[in-house]
Amino acid sequence: MLLLPWHLTDHLAGGLNVTLPADVVVIPGRPGGTGGQWADLVGVYSGLRDAVAATAAPPVVLTGDCVASLAVIAGVQCRGVRAGLVWFDAHGDFHTEATTTSGYLGGLPLAKAVGRGDLTLPTALGMTPLPEQSVMLVDGRDLDPPEVTALASSKVLRANVAELNTSPLPTGPLIVHVDLDVIDQAALAGLRFPAPTGPSLGAVADGIAAVVRRREIAVLDIAATWRPAETDRGQIDAAMRAVLTAAGMQLSEQ
Repeated sequence: MLLLPWHLTDHLAGGLNVTLPADVVVIPGRPGGTGGQWADLVGVYSGLRDAVAATAAPPVVLTGDCVASLAVIAGVQCRGVRAGLVWFDAHGDFHTEATTTSGYLGGLPLAKAVGRGDLTLPTALGMTPLPEQSVMLVDGRDLDPPEVTALASSKVLRANVAELNTSPLPTGPLIVHVDLDVIDQAALAGLRFPAPTGPSLGAVADGIAAVVRRREIAVLDIAATWRPAETDRGQIDAAMRAVLTAAGMQLSEQ
């Protein structure tokens, strides 16, 4: 497992309150000081890109936000792999700088993955935008109106967790991104942006397993989008075990 304990420019010095495998590799990061919100994130995520690029077997990545997925995509591309993307998330993450009202950068990475908005960060990481038709958003139950409009006019595929069918995606390996807030908020305390009426942990695990049965996995990218001090270790560990098992990636714990 590759661990990047950062939430944007905030270093999660106390970790993510999750039981980690004995062979976890902690990736260093350091934000820049240019004052540019995207440029300053290059130093946070570039080490993760390099670690993914250097890992021959499909790695498990655990980070504190979804923006790190851009480094994961770049790392897979550095290995010469042209992969599609399946994005499990309660949210769309499909804002651009022109549509976000909160300014929260974690609401923009899926749009950047397909080449929308300010591309300072993906360009600096060496990431080539993915064709929209090679990307599937799974769940996305909590969308802002501009995201609804943008997704409707895009070629990004949509799916429900319970009715997941990856056949519309191009053949070839997939990056599977799982923001754990896709799970119903009742099952995970401490989420930064909880969304009600979500699928159960079991349903999400079944959805991930359905993807794994149909496609080769290039990387399993898990975003722990919670406030570590407010979480329940038992809930977190149960979620992690279910996701890893569904993806066929059992890890030895410390």
